Amino acid sequence: MNETPSASFAHLPQAVFVVNRHAKAATNPKYLYWLKKRALEKLIHEGKAVKKGLHFSRNPRLSQQQSDVLVHAGDYYFHIPPSKEDFRTLPHLGALNQTYRNPKAQMGLSTAKKILQQYIGLEAYEQEKKLLEPEPWYKRAYTKK
Repeated sequence: MNETPSASFAHLPQAVFVVNRHAKAATNPKYLYWLKKRALEKLIHEGKAVKKGLHFSRNPRLSQQQSDVLVHAGDYYFHIPPSKEDFRTLPHLGALNQTYRNPKAQMGLSTAKKILQQYIGLEAYEQEKKLLEPEPWYKRAYTKK
């Protein structure tokens, strides 16, 4: 049986975990973080993942206190940026528990990306093309966007 990467639920949280792990060390992580967030949003919408609450962020921007949404999918826990609705409806869980670790994942980045791209659909391929294109030098240097 010749099996291509499928979007079965057992592999989805593991694929999100692999993409998230690689995004933390990537030189251009925008697409990987977008892929993670979009996949988790779709899992939540389908009822396959649950928002548990808010955590204080470990690395707040500009030294401001910041919260992230804790999402539980399968055996894995993830953090995504909160919406205004999340602040109204979710309980605040306080500081992040440093003792919990997600299970190890035996999956390569390319396989994980394919699984998530198939799960999300055409939008993922369009977004990849858009976010991975380098910005032209004349837009980077001394100009406002």
